[in-house]
Amino acid sequence: MDDGTTKTRSRRQDRAEVILDAAEALLRRSGSRTLTIDAVAVEAGLSKGGVLHHYASKDALVTALAVRKVGRLRAGIAACLAAGPRGPAALPLAVIAHAREMYAEECGFPDALLIASADNPEAVAAFSDFLAEQLAAMGAIEGRAGQGAALTFSILGLMLSRSLDFHRLDGAALNCLFDALETQARALPADQ
Repeated sequence: MDDGTTKTRSRRQDRAEVILDAAEALLRRSGSRTLTIDAVAVEAGLSKGGVLHHYASKDALVTALAVRKVGRLRAGIAACLAAGPRGPAALPLAVIAHAREMYAEECGFPDALLIASADNPEAVAAFSDFLAEQLAAMGAIEGRAGQGAALTFSILGLMLSRSLDFHRLDGAALNCLFDALETQARALPADQ
């Protein structure tokens, strides 16, 4: 029997997601400079107090966005891993496939989230922990930091350089880079 507590909890979770969706829309549309509690409240159709009830500060909101983004990264890589080939190249290929999908699908939000997260230790920790997990998983495959870890850092460098607007490579050039990374991943020795 549902006693109302479950419904209240569900409404709170739904409201928290609406707020995160609104913050994400703002970041995607206008960048990190426009991310304020007031702007998120307007975007979400809530009062400022309604936003602050769920996220006590802008830093708390950015941390929640980072945690959600990392969750999506994990899920995306897991889906690519499940759909991809097996063997030592499986994880690097899954990371590359997911990075390729992100380049095709997402515009603006990861960049703005990265910038908004830069001064927020808890948000940075979410990304750092994710990278550490990826490197540990590569290490478990390789037994040491090697080619898979180098591929991980290559992908990260490509993503960060795009986020920081260090390059303006078009889709064809990016696909060539991803193809080269996939070739390197497929060449991982099977006896690691």
